[in-house]
Amino acid sequence: PIVTCAAAGSSSSRSDESQPSQPVVLGRRALGAGVALVTSTLLTPAQPASAFTRPPPGFRPFNDTIDGYKLFRPEDWIEVKGSGNDVFFRNPSSVEENMFVSISSPSSTKFVNPRDLGTPDEAAKKILAQYLNEFMSSRIGVRRESTIVSASERTGTDIDGEPMIFYDVELRISSYATKNQYGLTEADRPQSLEWDRVLSSTLGVANQRLYELRFQTSADEDEADWRARYGVMKDSFKPFDVDQSNLSFPLF
Repeated sequence: PIVTCAAAGSSSSRSDESQPSQPVVLGRRALGAGVALVTSTLLTPAQPASAFTRPPPGFRPFNDTIDGYKLFRPEDWIEVKGSGNDVFFRNPSSVEENMFVSISSPSSTKFVNPRDLGTPDEAAKKILAQYLNEFMSSRIGVRRESTIVSASERTGTDIDGEPMIFYDVELRISSYATKNQYGLTEADRPQSLEWDRVLSSTLGVANQRLYELRFQTSADEDEADWRARYGVMKDSFKPFDVDQSNLSFPLF
């Protein structure tokens, strides 16, 4: 929903008081954040401040208090607007390396923890199927090869330092294509590697929703470098509950 309100004039512009005030249009997220801030300030008892965890060099904190998650992201990565995900960042020095957060719909399955997806291996198969569906191509002569590199359960901590269950999944997908899509025989349509990627997902649950941190990079990238980058993001990724009880409309 979009809400329109009148902007109050300032004391420094008394000569404009006779002019009609200009409307200010507030988006759903901005309005929700304002309402939540004012209401929580008035109704919530003061709590001790949580200890601030300083990000490692080269990273900066990203904290979404509307949807309920936080993480450290590389400070030189560029945010991509309108990607269709909750948030999307890409590495400006590597076209195939990016990170985004995806959150399940509040009207879909209600989650308690990632185990609701099955075992880590079962969850990995579901994630792989989703990736292959997203990478599906209508071109002739395209072939995808995929493998599950690893799938494991990990007990991390939430924002209060309490135990929290995560699933960590690593996949590898390669794409082969032919330059001659209309060759009559297979010999006329030789395939060559067009890309080879490592895709990692970390799954957590809060607000009865599934939060997925996705990381993608080229398999040609230095493994020690990208594992170090993703390790910081993965370990700092913490979904958390958000209080909607004081709001007159849902944020999601």
